[in-house]
Amino acid sequence: MNLKITGLNFDVTEAVREHVALKLERISRHAGNLISVTVTLSLDKPNHKAEADAHLSGKNLHVEAVEGENMYAAIDVMMDKLDRALIKHKEKSHNVRGAGKPAAEEADAAENAEE
Repeated sequence: MNLKITGLNFDVTEAVREHVALKLERISRHAGNLISVTVTLSLDKPNHKAEADAHLSGKNLHVEAVEGENMYAAIDVMMDKLDRALIKHKEKSHNVRGAGKPAAEEADAAENAEE
């Protein structure tokens, strides 16, 4: 997985990079098909903004969070949103593939087999 972290009006320190990487490890457990993630951190006083673009096989996700407190809080909120979006995408993809015949069709097929 490729990780790119950029800062707009904000110097990205090594501590911030480590915090983003640590949070992203938790998220990568939910998405085995995660190809790359681009994180953009910006400072528009007094708000701190964190955005993430996640590229999965077959899907691109974009999440953002704006916090007034500090950059770490914005990163935490953004990672929680990304985690929920990845779980939702994973559930949708499993539901489509795992869908079988509806119960009514199975009952009709059983009746036709008995005749």
